[in-house]
Formats: sequence, C-alpha cells, structure tokens
Amino acid sequence: MATCGEILVKLLEDYDVDHVFGIPGVHTVELYRGLAASGIRHVTPRHEQGAGFMADGYSRTRGKPGVCFIITGPGMTNITTAMGQAYADSIPMLVISSVQSRSQLGGGRGKLHELPNQAGLVAGVAAFSHTLMSADDLPHVLARAFAVFDGARPRPVHIEIPLDVLVEPADHLLPGRPVRTARAGAAPAAVAPMAERLANAQRPLILAGGGALGAGPALAALAEHLQAPVALTINAKGLLPASHPLQIGSTQTLPATRALVAEADVVLAIGTELAETDYDVTFKGGFEIPGSLLRIDIDPDQTVRNYLPALALVADAEEAAQALLSALRALPSPVCDAGWGCVRAARLRQDNAATWDAPTLSQTRLLTSILETLPQAILVGDSTQPVYTGNLTLDMPRPRRWFNASTGYGTLGYALPAAMGAWLGSAEAAAERAPAVCLIGDGGLQFTLPELASAVEAQVPLIVLLWNNHGYEEIKKYMVNRAIEPVGVDIHTPDFIGVARALGAQAEDVGDVEQLQAALLRAVERRGPTLIQVDQQQWQMHVRG
Repeated sequence: MATCGEILVKLLEDYDVDHVFGIPGVHTVELYRGLAASGIRHVTPRHEQGAGFMADGYSRTRGKPGVCFIITGPGMTNITTAMGQAYADSIPMLVISSVQSRSQLGGGRGKLHELPNQAGLVAGVAAFSHTLMSADDLPHVLARAFAVFDGARPRPVHIEIPLDVLVEPADHLLPGRPVRTARAGAAPAAVAPMAERLANAQRPLILAGGGALGAGPALAALAEHLQAPVALTINAKGLLPASHPLQIGSTQTLPATRALVAEADVVLAIGTELAETDYDVTFKGGFEIPGSLLRIDIDPDQTVRNYLPALALVADAEEAAQALLSALRALPSPVCDAGWGCVRAARLRQDNAATWDAPTLSQTRLLTSILETLPQAILVGDSTQPVYTGNLTLDMPRPRRWFNASTGYGTLGYALPAAMGAWLGSAEAAAERAPAVCLIGDGGLQFTLPELASAVEAQVPLIVLLWNNHGYEEIKKYMVNRAIEPVGVDIHTPDFIGVARALGAQAEDVGDVEQLQAALLRAVERRGPTLIQVDQQQWQMHVRG
C-alpha cells in the first residue's frame, strides 16, 4: 500500500517535475520513500536557503517551478529568505514540507522542530501556504499550486503535510490527472482603446519587465511597428537582443534615459511592477512618466500600483502583445516624430556610454570577457560591484541569461546556489547545458560558501567568479558618504583558493583579460565547480575597459 508521501512523488512526476532540492531529515523521510524509484533527480544543498536559491535559479532558466522538500521548523525558517527573493521577483517555486501531526498542531508541547504556526510564518513569502489535512486533498492542492504557476502571477507556494498524513494510504489517488491552467487572453474590448492610443502616439516608448519574458518576438514586432524605443528591466535583459536598434538597455535610473521617458507621449508598460529597484537603483526618486501610461500585467492589482495608468489590460504578456499588434495593423500606420525611434535610441545609447567612468568600464570589460569566451553563458549575480555595473552597462543576446539578487528582495549569498540551479535547469540541447557563471563578492560568498561542496557532489561545472575587494566595500562607501564612521564592513576574508580546494573544487587567481579567458575555458571542461578569484584593485589597475 503506497503512502501519501510516495503518491506525492508520482503526482509530481505527472506535473513534469524532474528535480527536487532538499535535505532529508527525520520529519521528511516519508517524502523520500518513493523518490529513489522515480525519474526525479534529488540535489542535496548544504543549507535549506541553498535549496530555495537552487530552485529559484532552476526556475529562471527552465521556465517552470523549482521544487523543494523541506523539514519542519528550522528547515522552513531557513528557506524563507530564498522564498522572499522568489516572491519579490515573481518566480514559481513549490516548497513541500512536513509539519507536526494533526492532533499536535499549535499544541506548544515542545515537540521536535515545533513552531506555533508554521503556515502562518511562511504565508508572507508565498502565494499561499496550505496545510494538507487529508491525503485525499493532495491532488486538489497540487492543482491549485500549478494554477498559480501556470495562470497567475507566479510566486512560491508552500504545502505542509502533517506527519500522520504523510503515512496515510493513498493508492486510490492514482492514476494522477494533472490539471493545467491557461493564462488570461487579451480582451478585445480592452485591446481596442489601447491600440488606438498607441496608433496616435508621436513618441511611443515601451517599458518591459520580467513578466514579459515569453513575449520577445511579439514585443519586438510591436516595437518595430510603432518605432518605439524599448527599455528593459534587469530581469528582462535579452528580451530584445543587445543588437536590436530600438533596445535602450536597463538604464532607467540614469538622467539621459529619464529624459527620454519624459519625452514620450505614450508609454506602454508590460510585465513590470514599475518598482524602485528597476527604475531608481540610486533610491533618490525622480522617475516620472508624464505621458499617457498604458499597463499590461497578469496581476490585476499590479496594474494600478506605483503609477496609475490611463488604460490597463489584464492579460498574459505574449497574448497581449500579439493582440495589440493585430489591432494596430488594422489601423492607419503610426507616424512618429522625426528623430524618434531608432534614431533617438541610438543617440541615447551614445549619451549613456559617454558617462561611464574608469571603474565602470573595467568591470564591464570583466563581463564582456566572459561573454566573448562563453557566448551562451548564464550570468547569475549577487549584490556586488560588477553586477551593479552590468545591470546598467551590459545587454544580453537572449533572455533568461542575466539575473541577480541586487534588485527586489536584495539578499546576499544568492548567486552561488542559484547559478547551480540555473545550470541544472538550462537544457540547450538533449545532453548539453549552457555554462553558468556565478558573479559574487567576497562578502556575499561567505553566506553560502558551503554550497561549493553541493556542486562538487552533483558534478555541476559551475564557474564561481569571485570579485574580491576584501570587505563590504559598497556599504562602506555608503556609510562614508553619509558621514558615518565605518563599522562592521572591514571583515576578515579567508583564503578562498584554499577553502575552495578543501571543498573539492578547482580554484585559481587571475589578473587580466587573457588570464580570465583562459581560466574560463579550462573551467567549462570540468565536471565540477571552479572558483576564479579576481582581486578588484589588481583588475582595475590592469584593465581599463
């Protein structure tokens, strides 16, 4: 007789789950009873936060939810930071945990791993948190979770299963019948006035976010029809390729780009929150949209947050872009002002490039060196200087190849496990995956350094590019600029080369472009991780962009 835990694994397979990230414990062993005989690969992190970050990275490259098996109590408190990052960036993640037996929930009896209200604790970083009170309800709650992932704004979902429910007989739940939900289409009644507004625009502009990642070709065609410059949020990099003449990068925080947005008479915002960390990374305010704002989002609530629109459309981004394009083609062709479109976009790119200082140019050279050597690389970033720089200066040839934790929730330590998950989720061909490069600072790396051992164990050829400035330099600068005596920022940094080797990884120092590119080529051929250390001072002394 199969238990609820065993049947859960079979149902997950029916939903096309192929990876699970988790650390087995006494309260989750029943989840593992059926795992060995399944087609699901289990990856063991060294901390539950690492499991969540791996699931996050996996989801961003694979385009489907990452799944975690997490133990009651400390396992769930450990993973909530990773869930917070995924929640902020609208990343689908399914976290399945154990919890105390039904008769003991909230009992306060001092049981192992007990929390007063585990579901309540997690609810703030999840689309919903559900306690499974009967094995019979398992297919229903899984269908509800995948309805969120498929048809709504995707965010983490938490399902906790009491210990006594995990062992309930559940054979009768097979065969499973996965329920999949289509995303909302674009209502013609809402498309028509939006298309008319765009058709009459003299200086149209598009702001596209991570919610539009599946709409690249349709969005490019829409932009070309309108001759509208396209600004991308950080999570949307590559949505229009770097070479596209209407693509103006992710520079909305810069004065020249803000001036361009202010010139636009109609602005179409699609799949973006219009939030601070995409449009005001200096946190000084001042991003304005004086033109007529049109908003498209899968989430009705989001269409009126931060900036009120003149018109709003609740729909899947790709469906909406295609519907708008069809409607516009039936109207008289738009006529832009002379000097708008590709001409104005090219001038903006030149204006912004002229503002880059020497450190910015040298850090950009670090990033372009990676892409020159490994053109298909996925660059997964932490909160560190080259990542901040790349958010502004780097454009990508494809989507889902640049994402990081320096925006949104803004956690440290994200990049190492997330890059590992990104490699596992990225199938370029049947047996080949794109190289994954973790961009991380010496401070952030110390948050999740043990996950190097996970990459060794899983034989993931992860490249950890360590930008070492021997402390929390950005925070130190921030304190100095505010006339605060620096405290707690000049931290001890270990011998990362020695530590990486002790964990089973390869490791080396590089000081210039030639050394970096040679190290990258060696690293990508290995079956395990490689740490490449770049000393900030040495790099900026030898590399000038």
